[in-house]
Formats: sequence, C-alpha cells, structure tokens
Amino acid sequence: MEGVQHRMVEVNGINIHIAEKGEGPVILFLHGFPELWYSWRHQIHALSNMGYRTVAPDLRGYGDSDIPESVDSYTCFHIVGDLVELIDVLDPHERKVFVVGHDWGAILAWFLCLLRPDKVKAVVNLSVPFLRFDRNIKPVELWRAYYGSDHYISRFQEYGEIEGEFAWVGMDRVEKEFLTDFPVLLPRGKLFKRPLDEPITLPCWLSEEEADYYVTKFQKTGFTGPLNFYRNFDRNWELLKPWVGCKIETPAKFMIGDKDLVYHMPGMKNYIHNGGFQEDVPCLEEVVVLEGVDHFISMEEPQKVNEYIFDFFSRFR
Repeated sequence: MEGVQHRMVEVNGINIHIAEKGEGPVILFLHGFPELWYSWRHQIHALSNMGYRTVAPDLRGYGDSDIPESVDSYTCFHIVGDLVELIDVLDPHERKVFVVGHDWGAILAWFLCLLRPDKVKAVVNLSVPFLRFDRNIKPVELWRAYYGSDHYISRFQEYGEIEGEFAWVGMDRVEKEFLTDFPVLLPRGKLFKRPLDEPITLPCWLSEEEADYYVTKFQKTGFTGPLNFYRNFDRNWELLKPWVGCKIETPAKFMIGDKDLVYHMPGMKNYIHNGGFQEDVPCLEEVVVLEGVDHFISMEEPQKVNEYIFDFFSRFR
C-alpha cells in the first residue's frame, strides 16, 4: 500500500484508525461487514491520483480502532457521531466531505445524510439502498419472518453465541467464507455450505495475501464489535422513529451487483427500480446494476466503481 498514511484520530471519545492518501477534496470511504479500511485499497489509490484526498477509517469495533465493550455503544447515533467529528477533523474549514459507503458503510452513509446533511456534499453508496423502516415491525422480526431463525442477521443477535461458533470453526475459515460466498443462512452446527475439510478457492479478485490481511486483523480483535452493529438494528429502528418519512436530500448515486444477496431480498428490486427508492431519496440521480457482480463490488469491479465515483463527484467540486 505505497503512499498510504496511517494514523489514529480521537473522535467522540474513542480512537479511530484511518488510512489516507492524496490531496484535494476529501472522500470518506465507509466499509461494511466483515471488512476493514483495506476494502477500499483500489479506490484509495485510484481516486488519490485523480485529485482527491482519500480517507478510509476502520469503523468503531473494527481493526485498529477502539472496540467499546457495551453493545449499546454501537447505535446509529454513536457511529454517526464518530463520523461527524471525523469530518470536522479532516476538513476543519468546510466541515463537509464526499462519502462512499458499502454494506454497513452504506447504511451509515444514509444515516449521516439523514441526520447531518450539512456534512455531505454528495454520496455514492454500494450494495445497500436506503432502507425504509416499517413503522410497526422491527427489522429483525421482519427478516426472521422472511428467512427463518437461521438467517444470518437473526443468528447474530444473541451476544456471544455466534462468536463461540465462529471460534470453533476458526477465524481464517470464517472470514474467507464470508468474503468468498456471503451466506444468507447460518444453520446451527453447519454454518457454511462447504464441509470444513474442503479447501476454499478464493475468488479471482482476492489474493491469499489480501485475504490474510483481513484474517490477521480479525484473529486479533474477534467479531464481537462488528456483530454489535447488527445487534442494534432494532434499537436503531426505535431511535430513528422521529425521522420516519423524512427524505434523503443529498445528491446520490447507487450501485449494486446483480448477484448481490441484498438485490435478491424480498421486495428489494421492486423498491429500487419502481419508485420507492427515488421517493425516499429524491436527489438519487442514477442506479447502476453491474452484471455478474456479487456483494463486494468495490473489490470485484474496482475500475468501474472508481470511474463512476469520479464522474459523479466531479460535478460537485
């Protein structure tokens, strides 16, 4: 990672690790699960060479950032609070940046636009559109009704339970399984489709060296911090009720792979393509569906993603 600088930044009462490169307007990259700042390595290099200052943090609970112990420390308000203070540190004059998010990073980017639109010039989100909350049904209950109790989000809810199963399987295996073929279901006693004695063939876009970077970090930190994001889905639903019906007014672009598990959730295609998404995000300027692409879009098709980001943000410089 030539030229990438690393440092710790104190924000919102915790220390956040950031990787950064380049000069110019700031692009803040927000990763998902089970990822790190490193998932944006292709974008950091490309966009920094195109005249931007690229910054990718490890979100709280991940990598080299602090890992608060309490599950309650991972609500949307805590994490958006981290991002607001980080933006002020990165750009103390304008206090406003471009944002790119993927997976949980996209969810948080939408929350940031909803709660503090003054902090975001424009947003490009990958894989997860703005999620319209049902007023009456908690999100975890909704997914459990669709998929059953083995759905990965349902399985993540009980503190310590899935961590124990992951530890039994081994961090190396767990991380590579998620990066290779993100599982919708995690049945007890047989978490993954492949037998544990069957070797994993990594996808062409992920080398052993790259996969080992993730494995090394998660072997050190474990998964409890990242899983606590999921354990706050219902809490976030409660906290955000005052914002039900509010629109995302930030200029936005959205990209998703046609093989992404999110794209195939019940009702998702209809929401994205038939007016619901545009209604919730009136300044949504384009939806791009990349053929043959799965969930980890920024690593699977980095050149296309880089070009889309550059072309969109160039209009707002």
